[in-house]
Amino acid sequence: MQIRQSTKEKVPFISALTSRWAAITGALRGFWHIIPLAILHLAALVLLALTEDYEFPYIVGFLLVWGIVNCAWLAVLRRPAVSAMLSLAMIVALIEVSKYKVSVVAQTANFIDVMVMDPATVAYLLALFPGLRVYMAVALGLLVSALVLLWRLDVLRLPRMAATASGGALLAGLVGLSFSHPFAYGWYGHTYVSDFARSGVDAVREFAKNGYMESDAIVTERLKTMSDAPCKPAGKPPHIILVHDESSFDVRMAPKVKLPAGYGHHFRSFDGKQRNLIVEVVGGGSWYTEFNILAGLSTRSFGKFAYFVTRIATGRVERGLPTVLRRCGYRTFSLYPYHGAFLSARSYHTTAGVQKFFDMNDMRAAEFEADRFYYDAALRLIERERGSGPMFVYVYLSANHSPYTYTFKPELTPGWKDLGNSLEVDEYLRRQALSEQDYKDFLASLERSFPGEPFMLVRYGDHQPYLASRILEPDISQAELTERLEADDPRYLTTYYAIDTINFTPVNVASALDTIEVPYVAMVLLESAGLPLDASFAEQKKIFQRCRGLFYRCANGAEARRFNRMLIDAGLIKGL
Repeated sequence: MQIRQSTKEKVPFISALTSRWAAITGALRGFWHIIPLAILHLAALVLLALTEDYEFPYIVGFLLVWGIVNCAWLAVLRRPAVSAMLSLAMIVALIEVSKYKVSVVAQTANFIDVMVMDPATVAYLLALFPGLRVYMAVALGLLVSALVLLWRLDVLRLPRMAATASGGALLAGLVGLSFSHPFAYGWYGHTYVSDFARSGVDAVREFAKNGYMESDAIVTERLKTMSDAPCKPAGKPPHIILVHDESSFDVRMAPKVKLPAGYGHHFRSFDGKQRNLIVEVVGGGSWYTEFNILAGLSTRSFGKFAYFVTRIATGRVERGLPTVLRRCGYRTFSLYPYHGAFLSARSYHTTAGVQKFFDMNDMRAAEFEADRFYYDAALRLIERERGSGPMFVYVYLSANHSPYTYTFKPELTPGWKDLGNSLEVDEYLRRQALSEQDYKDFLASLERSFPGEPFMLVRYGDHQPYLASRILEPDISQAELTERLEADDPRYLTTYYAIDTINFTPVNVASALDTIEVPYVAMVLLESAGLPLDASFAEQKKIFQRCRGLFYRCANGAEARRFNRMLIDAGLIKGL
């Protein structure tokens, strides 16, 4: 009996011990299930610390994005660890893409990149990184493996309604943050996630308000119907060469820069005059001016979407210089010094009326070549194609492009001596001297190779180099400089345009004023060549005359908005 009693007394103790052990084991099992989730959220905090500024809008913006993305996945999958893994993968991908964009164009990725994503963008990335497909496949394989493992470990389940409600609340918080701390579009930055998120709110709001491009809601005027009659030039039409003179401006605008003897001749036209061009971008962004010239329109009409203007305009803007030239019997060509998929350059040029587009790969060019490389390509093209009628050749240069911290092709300027300016300024002046000599040689080659054939050449500086903002007014503070740039001070937007001729006398240079805004270059080119303006350019000339060479700057953009609506009503601009 005693033994049985003892046994009976031990049973509750063993039972209790077993229960406690089971509880502890269950807790440990639950703890091990939570560890992956904790690690993933900790990794997100580490990314926040490494990639965001330690200020309220950036920290809160990142945390809100992290929460929103997690809630979105939870609403679909209900599994918190799997959702966190997918969210982390998306955040890492965004950061890496943004870092790459900064390295190429000194601007972080923003939501508009997603809005205007097209096949050319993917083609551009694959062209730059031939092994990218392999890296993407490896990364995807690792991600899938991790997700399979987490799917087995992740035993927690969260209600979809709770995830959806939480995500909605966080999204409302992000909208509020974006209104209280608006996203500022700029060229530099490293707050990748928070800026991307706030740019999304800003872009959606802007698109809902104006679409991609500003235009009046209604106008009473209408463009005259395009005539089917053939174009009748004033005389034998010349071959036209349009030269995109990269980052070129007259450094004499800067007060304390030492210049080489004879500096400035490059900026004068056939008649000895020097003419100023007011562009629409400071220190970089050649494609802004590229669009201005080819479309004859303002990038400022695109507001916060201006950075993506060539992508947006592809297939949507049918009005422009190449189209008019083709109507007058010209065959149109572009020589482009970079990848044709960059910002949809090839797609934009070809839908804007350029018949044959040659990029760096077609020409077998390096990333930066001396101007003579592209001039030689133009000479070969003219020799091959000139027998079929007048040609329009758009020659896009690159030698004057930044950076200026190294000596570009020093063997081409053996007699050059630095002038005592900063290293970057002297290098920029050396490259300008090289550009001037290459252009003189090109003119001589045209005259020698094609005797008696008429040529008209129009050159323009697409924007000032980035160093111009430091030397134009060297004694002002950074705050004063920022104020001037935000106010679109023309001192920081003035380059040049020039007209040159071989065996040709310009027919009408009355519109080639001493200073014009960049969208008028196409009209000046057409009139100088003696080619009739189509209905849209004839209407734009009225604006030119009323506003004395200004376009978007005239009446604070009102003339441009009215003109945009007229083009839309005429079917020359679609879907904007």
